[in-house]
Amino acid sequence: MTHAANTDLSFSAASDGAAPLHILTPPHPVLRQKARLVKPEDVAEIRKILPNMFSAMYQAPGIGLAAPQVGLSQRFILVDLGEKDARDPIVMINPEVIAETEDMAVREEGCLSLPNQYAEVVRPEKIRVRWNNVNGDVVEREAEGLLATCIQHEIDHLEGVLFVDHLSALRRNMILRRLAKELKRK
Repeated sequence: MTHAANTDLSFSAASDGAAPLHILTPPHPVLRQKARLVKPEDVAEIRKILPNMFSAMYQAPGIGLAAPQVGLSQRFILVDLGEKDARDPIVMINPEVIAETEDMAVREEGCLSLPNQYAEVVRPEKIRVRWNNVNGDVVEREAEGLLATCIQHEIDHLEGVLFVDHLSALRRNMILRRLAKELKRK
C-alpha cells in the first residue's frame, strides 16, 4: 500500500477478504500483561495484520479490539461504531487518555474476549485521547458517550485490565466462572 492508501478505512475495507485472527479468552496470560509501546519499526508489520484484526472484530461482531486480544502485546487498538454499510474505523497506535471529565457514565459493557458476558461499568463520560495513526501522525480527539466508553475499554486491554476488573470481586468472579463453564462446553 502506498502512503495515501494507508487509511483506517482502507484497512477496514481489506478485512472483507482477510482471515480473522483468533480472539483470546481468559486465562490467557497476554490478556493480563501490560502491552509494550509500538515503535516506528513495528508499524509495517501492524499494517499487514490490520485487515485480519478488523475481520475478527467485525465477524465477532464487535465495536473494538485491542492487540493483546489477538495475542500481540503491543499498544494499538481498533474502534468502529459504524454500521456495515457506513464503516467509521479508527486505528489508534500508542493511544493515551490525556483528559477526562469528572462526569461519570454507566454503560453496559461486553468484551470479545469474554463472549456473552455483560455488566454495567462506570467510566468518565467524556475524554480527550491522543494517538499515532498508521502514517505516524499524532492525532488528538475528544470522545463522549459510547465512543469514549469503547476507547477506554480498549485502552484498558493495553494495561492488562478487563472490564470485569471494574466490578466487585464477587461480581467479577461470578462472570469469570460462568465464562469458564461456557467455554468448557464448547
